[in-house]
Amino acid sequence: MNAVEVVVAARRRGAVRARTVSLLLLLAIVVVFAVSLAVGDFPVPLGDLPGLLFGDATGRAAYVVTELRLPRAVTGVLVGVAFGTSGALFQRLLRNPLASPDVIGVTQGASAAAVVAIVLFGAGGAVVSAAALAGALLTGATIYLLARRGGVHGYRLVLVGVGVGAVLTSVVSYLMTWADVTLAQQALVWLTGNLNGRGWDHAGPLAAALVVLLPAALLQNRALIGLQLGDDTAAGLGLRVERSRVALLLVAVALAAFATAAAGPVAFVAFVANPIATRLVGGARAGLVPAALTGALVVLLGDFVAQHLLGAQLPVGVVTGAVGAPYLLWLLATANRAGRV
Repeated sequence: MNAVEVVVAARRRGAVRARTVSLLLLLAIVVVFAVSLAVGDFPVPLGDLPGLLFGDATGRAAYVVTELRLPRAVTGVLVGVAFGTSGALFQRLLRNPLASPDVIGVTQGASAAAVVAIVLFGAGGAVVSAAALAGALLTGATIYLLARRGGVHGYRLVLVGVGVGAVLTSVVSYLMTWADVTLAQQALVWLTGNLNGRGWDHAGPLAAALVVLLPAALLQNRALIGLQLGDDTAAGLGLRVERSRVALLLVAVALAAFATAAAGPVAFVAFVANPIATRLVGGARAGLVPAALTGALVVLLGDFVAQHLLGAQLPVGVVTGAVGAPYLLWLLATANRAGRV
């Protein structure tokens, strides 16, 4: 077997493993999704779910499942897919494990805009979501413009993003201390990342955005692989480096922005989804689909734990933050020992 055949065989094995992992992740999502619909203060037998979801069911059980739990679970899946894909795009494009939207300031921009809307204008619902979306997009553009001198490099963009995020966090802290107690409490719940009370009005806009953004991300996957090899190599392969980078960053920021607008800044989902998917697939380039599915599973599991296993109903961001923060500390410690920070 010559070298070419060895490479082809290795790539085929990697593709088979990636598809297998994706199918297993999808199966796990379906199981957790079904359990989340069945478990609660009003329990519903798992065997009754198909009839309630696809039949002409009426009554209390149908209302609880289809009007209360189903939109919450669907929103959780969509938020996880969006954050997982966004994190994978950032980390692979910038070749930096720290480059996720909740580390480099994008979600802080959404948070600052949402808190301004809540505290200064008393806004709620769709207005807060729209403000968060606009804040994330504006912050992403600002970070890119500040980091682009001489070409955008991973650590430069991360450092600029951390700085911008710190400024925006200070703005949020000031507004929270200045605000009325009721408005501050409302803003704090949103800032934690929460699926409580999420309905079809939250899931619908996010689903519509994913219909556009996910195909755009997949279509740019070839450019993403080329950019991971370095700018010079990518240019040698015929890629328009800066144009491709801007397109990928725009998709990544938009995914994070719509997810944050739907459920708030659910901590560390974008940060951990890609590393987990990469470990499961066992390769340096796991693809975007496993990362998206991992993000969905993390959000669903986190929300189930927060609702049913901690003795009190908590926002999902509490659980994902508790999982993601130790990983961030470990990553910083190992990167520092390796001399990369």
